[in-house]
Amino acid sequence: MVSPRFIYSLYENRLQRNILKEEIPQHIGLIHDGHRRYARREKLLSYEVSYKIGMLRFKECISWCDELGIDYITSWLLSRENLMRSEAELEQYFKVLNELFEELVIDDIVDNYKIQFIGSTDLLPDYLKDTIGKLQEVRSGGEKVLTIALGYGGRQEILDAVKSLLNERKEEKLDVVIEDITDEKLRDHLYSPDAPDIDLVIRTSGESRLSGFLLWQSAYSEFIFQDVYWPEFRKIDFLRCLREYAQRERRFGK
Repeated sequence: MVSPRFIYSLYENRLQRNILKEEIPQHIGLIHDGHRRYARREKLLSYEVSYKIGMLRFKECISWCDELGIDYITSWLLSRENLMRSEAELEQYFKVLNELFEELVIDDIVDNYKIQFIGSTDLLPDYLKDTIGKLQEVRSGGEKVLTIALGYGGRQEILDAVKSLLNERKEEKLDVVIEDITDEKLRDHLYSPDAPDIDLVIRTSGESRLSGFLLWQSAYSEFIFQDVYWPEFRKIDFLRCLREYAQRERRFGK
């Protein structure tokens, strides 16, 4: 009798072979949603358990992207709004994030990626900031780029970009001329100015909204909203997202 696992593996391999013949997104955005709802549904002892499962999926997803030749990944692991949750709940998540980042310092799964962070990381605990600093230092090379958004908000990024642009002109003793504030100049002051715009955004958990994720960079992105919670996100789900992306016609407003 043929096992379901074997059939699943055959289907996954066929999907991947077909996708490699299609257009692969250069820059993918990931909104890892549904950890707490997954924990409640599965009656787990704590959210920390689902967070740990989710971080395993995160590492696996990075390897899938690397294998398929995706050069830029922006991964939203914590929003500014998430920081308003209870101290006890946040501490569980901070602990899991810290363990993940310590693993990424030495894990060969990210050997091909430069790792950088965006968002209000100054609002994070000191021990987590220390680990982030070490991770960025060790993983400063790599031909591909993994950007991790922590304490991130899209409105805050645009606000910070405007302030940065105006401060630059002030420091250079230049007058602020409205016509001088262009798309290109503002883009230079975004958190990741060298990254191309997002081609594909994937959000799990069935929520069909961006919640402020990369508002500027996602103007012409394709969006795919998956019903599964992030801790149960499989490679086959990821490949189906890429297949759907390849089947869409991107018109960029034309």
